[in-house]
Amino acid sequence: MSVLKRPIITEKTQRLNAEGKYTFEVGMDSNKIQIAKAVEDMYGVTVTGVSTIRQIGKKKSRMTRSKVTSGKTSTFKKAVVTVKEGDLIDFYADL
Repeated sequence: MSVLKRPIITEKTQRLNAEGKYTFEVGMDSNKIQIAKAVEDMYGVTVTGVSTIRQIGKKKSRMTRSKVTSGKTSTFKKAVVTVKEGDLIDFYADL
């Protein structure tokens, strides 16, 4: 299983990118050392810090004409990676 699944690109994470912090969705069983090594290998930057957050899934329900449909969003883990000042990760380079 891969450590890094995808980068998370939202308005809040774009503001963090200006400070040298990048957000990724990572595997639930990955630790900070594995995440730092994977980012360094994939993007060629120097990682100075990693913070991890487990986002617990929430119950959601929706009203339709005939019934109420309910379900649950999935639980995932995300990591905020701080890189050395001067380093840059460009997510849009290969587009």
